[in-house]
Amino acid sequence: MSDPRPIGVFDSGIGGLTVVKALHELLPNENIFYLGDTARVPYGGKSAVTVERYSLEMTDMLADEDVKIIVIACNTASSLALPKLEKTLSVPVIGVIKPGAEAAIAVTRNRHVGVIGTRATIKSSAYERALRSFEPKINISARACPLLVPLIEEGWLDDDLTDRVIARYLTPLVAEGIDTLVLGCTHYPLLNGAIARFLGDKVKLVDSAGNCARAVEELLNRQLLRAPAENSGVLEVALTDAPDSFLRVAREALKLEIDQVQLREVLHPSPR
Repeated sequence: MSDPRPIGVFDSGIGGLTVVKALHELLPNENIFYLGDTARVPYGGKSAVTVERYSLEMTDMLADEDVKIIVIACNTASSLALPKLEKTLSVPVIGVIKPGAEAAIAVTRNRHVGVIGTRATIKSSAYERALRSFEPKINISARACPLLVPLIEEGWLDDDLTDRVIARYLTPLVAEGIDTLVLGCTHYPLLNGAIARFLGDKVKLVDSAGNCARAVEELLNRQLLRAPAENSGVLEVALTDAPDSFLRVAREALKLEIDQVQLREVLHPSPR
């Protein structure tokens, strides 16, 4: 059996394209519909109630595209809205936190894992719960890094200011003795090079994008939802506001060719 319908992916902005890139490389015959909520980026400083509402609105819009599964390519939304979405959506839904946590447990050697993310993700303790579900005695150091998403959305990926911000955020985690760092925001892989330069070889990086893509592949196989083998996957992108630096970062940093961006007005569904 096969299913040619697209995989639906959403994030608050450009960060979820790191998941799209990983999906496209692993599953080149799958169609992907990406929805970026650029009108309301970032989600990381919003309340849990607001993030849940935004996530319901985004997934309603993806459902209108007749997607076969929905990938929450946003750690904040995964940490705060996934339980609600699992109950309300009629298609399978997968977040990015559990795959990232599982990968970190496999990588760490001294059992001390660092996690960086938005304020909302860190406050939710979602990574701590996910990590301890795999290894109850794991030592965890978590830190919110609220300035990183705006710098990435601005396209300042290779910039002295960004390097200084990274150093300011990560120095305490290194001092605490982590040997593994989870990039707990799908924007952060766009700073892989800068973060790796600061950390050196002693700390291993784990990002949720590649691990999420592998979890999606397993889900598609398990539920017999893979696209036909002969299909050539197409990427469609829709945003809730004008692209601004979105296309430049997508092309230069991720090598994703996006020919056309659709603009979609945010729809407000009836309360559930």
